[in-house]
Amino acid sequence: MPASTTPLHGWTAPGWEAVREAFAANFADGIEVGAAFAAFHRGRPVVDLWGGIADPATGAPWQEDTIVLVYSTTKGPTTLCAHRLADAGLLDLAAPVAEYWPEFAAAGKEAVTVAQLLSHRAGLPWVDGTLTLAEALAWDPAVEALARQAPVWVPGTAHGYHAVTFGWLVGEVVRRVSGRSLGTYLAEEVAGPLGASFWVGLPAEHEGRVARLVPAPGGGGVDLDALLATAGDYLAPDGPLTKALAAPGGAFGGSDEAVWNDPALHRAEVPAANGIGDARSVARIYSAAMCETETPSGDRRRLLSGAALARAIEQQTEGPDRVLLGLDLQWGLGFMVHRGLLAEAQLGGPRAFGHMGLGGSLGWADPDRQLAMGYVMNGLSLAMAGDLRSVRLVHACLDAARAAAA
Repeated sequence: MPASTTPLHGWTAPGWEAVREAFAANFADGIEVGAAFAAFHRGRPVVDLWGGIADPATGAPWQEDTIVLVYSTTKGPTTLCAHRLADAGLLDLAAPVAEYWPEFAAAGKEAVTVAQLLSHRAGLPWVDGTLTLAEALAWDPAVEALARQAPVWVPGTAHGYHAVTFGWLVGEVVRRVSGRSLGTYLAEEVAGPLGASFWVGLPAEHEGRVARLVPAPGGGGVDLDALLATAGDYLAPDGPLTKALAAPGGAFGGSDEAVWNDPALHRAEVPAANGIGDARSVARIYSAAMCETETPSGDRRRLLSGAALARAIEQQTEGPDRVLLGLDLQWGLGFMVHRGLLAEAQLGGPRAFGHMGLGGSLGWADPDRQLAMGYVMNGLSLAMAGDLRSVRLVHACLDAARAAAA
């Protein structure tokens, strides 16, 4: 692999050196601005790398404590909140949503289940009508609009990516069951106990650590012409993906980095898309979902029982996604699972799971290898299901994990 001239920092455990080489190659190939990557193996950290530029406008370097908005990689920690409640016997995933959120029963949604929300089968991939950005960030207007709205398709009969609405739908169920907002529950029950720097609703005192999102040079290895040729009507002004990404009613402007760099958006709770954190925290959260995992304080914690994890990653869907370009992208209960497109990318064994974010970020885990990974960056590619940068890093980690098991 080519050597990078960008100063890189961090460490790798013995046997994991090739991951650093892969990280350096992303910079050397000109497809990275600033980034971090981390991995846990058998509950212990084995990779913690960072480098590049956090803010091209000022030249500020990416630091050890730099954090960044990760778009839909947020959905992994949000999903874990629901499964924690289910694991504790407080939430029945097979129950109608209306059992916890009575207003949701309107417009023919009385039989929609929590499981259907988690697996993108509820038929609510966008919010009808228009909300201002301030209304979208205020929580109640978006949640109330979704409660009133009729599904786009008969719930349970198809799946289509709920790019932004997923967070309000699942987050409102978490709020009704726990009495706490999704961001508060995440901080108190998931990130906080793990010592993880990951928030939905960023405390103002951490804003100065946030890297600035920028268009990535080279597009992360994505062929723009090929994407546009296959997108068809999905990306038309009134197309399903356009409406889903800009939900509700165009308030977020899709992937417009100016909107997503706004501190007001960072402080709000958009549990599908505005999680902010670092790579080691994403990796630690995924590791703790499947095994006892070290925290910075030296203790070991696990987030889900084996039974709860098995249910979370059981495939719920099949066929093309009605929103996400018709891709063969399949879902468990909130997590992307290792089927279709992701199986073709060879991202681990058959039980591998996680979530990727618009722009390229990733949280991914392979329970059979007890391997968990987190990748965050500020250079936005066009990828919606992984790109060259993250795939290269995941493959290097998988090779090292196989070697460690030999």
